[in-house]
Amino acid sequence: MILSISFPDVDESMGLSKLEAKASAKRRLLFFGLFLLLLRPLVAATLPLSTSSRWVVDESGQRVKLACVSWASHLEAMVAEGLGKQPLDFISKSIASMGFNCVRLTWPLFLVTNDSLASLTVKQSFFSLGLNESISAIQVNNPSLVDLPLLQAYKAVVTNLGENNIMVILDNHISKPGWCCSNFDGNGFFGDKYFDPDVWISGLTKMATMFNDTANVVGMSLRNELRGPKQNVNDWYKYMQTGAEAVHGANPNVLVILSGLSFDNDLSFLSTKPVQVSFEAKLVFEIHWYAFSNGGAWQSGSPNQVCGSIGASVMKRGGFLVKQGWPLFFSEFGVDQRGINTNDNRYLGCFLGLAAELDVDWALWTLQGSYYLREGVLGMEEFYGALSYGWCKARNSTFLQRISALQSPFQGPSNSSVQAYKVIFHPATGLCVARKSLLEPLQLGPCTEAEAWDYTDRHALQLKGTPICLKAAGEGEKVNFGVICSDPSSSWELVSDSRMHLATNLTAGGTRSLCLDVGSDKSSIVTNPCRCLGGDHGCDPEEQWFRIIESNRPVEKPSLEDRLFWSS
Repeated sequence: MILSISFPDVDESMGLSKLEAKASAKRRLLFFGLFLLLLRPLVAATLPLSTSSRWVVDESGQRVKLACVSWASHLEAMVAEGLGKQPLDFISKSIASMGFNCVRLTWPLFLVTNDSLASLTVKQSFFSLGLNESISAIQVNNPSLVDLPLLQAYKAVVTNLGENNIMVILDNHISKPGWCCSNFDGNGFFGDKYFDPDVWISGLTKMATMFNDTANVVGMSLRNELRGPKQNVNDWYKYMQTGAEAVHGANPNVLVILSGLSFDNDLSFLSTKPVQVSFEAKLVFEIHWYAFSNGGAWQSGSPNQVCGSIGASVMKRGGFLVKQGWPLFFSEFGVDQRGINTNDNRYLGCFLGLAAELDVDWALWTLQGSYYLREGVLGMEEFYGALSYGWCKARNSTFLQRISALQSPFQGPSNSSVQAYKVIFHPATGLCVARKSLLEPLQLGPCTEAEAWDYTDRHALQLKGTPICLKAAGEGEKVNFGVICSDPSSSWELVSDSRMHLATNLTAGGTRSLCLDVGSDKSSIVTNPCRCLGGDHGCDPEEQWFRIIESNRPVEKPSLEDRLFWSS
């Protein structure tokens, strides 16, 4: 369920100052917080978490898919962003209402290793930065936090997330508090100005110990985006293995999450040399993937070709770990949610397709709709943020719909009672191909209600457990069903570099193949001439992108209607 809650603006025309308006709104926000509490889904996982092959599982062995959002707490103020905008509990409930079960909560190393910083209260930290208006706003929305030491304020955020059944991954984002990242900021790799390996180990140990008895802290990410001229594979193994042992020794309950090199874009070295640690069933690897990771390739290239080549590169740099039986955490991805960035827009459909196929754990960058202070700018808006500038509603509900299918697992540890099958995912909408009955046309619907298919060696898409197959009827026509599955209208091949165009051997006008498409009603499944298969940089193929992905979650048996249909 996605809720968008907003309130009327309160300004001078109503006779209220900004702070008075905040206080007035606070009572309404707390009421809606209670409303959200009743609506949000409950987390059923029994903690702590561990790993089983490539899966993160709970104590009962059931898969727990980490569907996280990052919440920044590593910038100069060293306080979770947004606490001047809304009450903490309202923010936590908003996170749950958007379908996230987990927060990747960032922290700077100096928060626990620099005594002069760690001893500051929230108020002192903000005053030292000249953020007087921000601390006044926190006094209105979260008065209990103002006089807490910074570490206690951080713990208060973790505690409140736990009270709302939200798991937390502690992410050591940087050493010196501030915006991340560049190759030359002194925070990039072991031995840099602000990155002493011994101090880092000490900081990890302190954080792991501090949260040893905090059940909703389920993982610790050792370091965000290793980078810079000093980075090298030998030191990566030396220090990351040491850091992993330190965290596990201090807190054996948490998952230990290891990032790669080159801004966490590269784990390829693990293909030939695995990590060696003394513990089992706790290691997870993380990787980042943004559109800008590849410059302007998405905007300047053919979307199908770029998706195919970059997707293959992601598999070589980290996706292979899934095949090797390791959990992979896409710990950062995101887009400008205004929808005005062509590079981001084209990347997103490709990302969602691959993330659904691999069924990986993930964390969206980011939650915050604004910052107290970022790169010298007061109150900077974050257009990648899931929340609006005022933190009172979702920035883009359509985006949340698109990622919602990825918030639940498609797969999990082998389930002897469920035979694996395929579902057809449509990244442009975040929906799957579904049906109500054989008498009604196929349409897009929630992936929890997706149709179960077999994809045969002859490229037929058959309803699971039946001889009924998907058939094309012609250009602009809705697809239908039949039991003759060897003719051209029943063969569906993946024909583009993106491997997301499903084309039948029927043609339009004798030349162009027909591809699966979404009808003009934005719901029905039809066939139309395949688009954008060549090198046209200006062509948008996304409506025709469908990903065949594997699932083994429980599915309803064929209905009596189905059985009568194909047995007659």
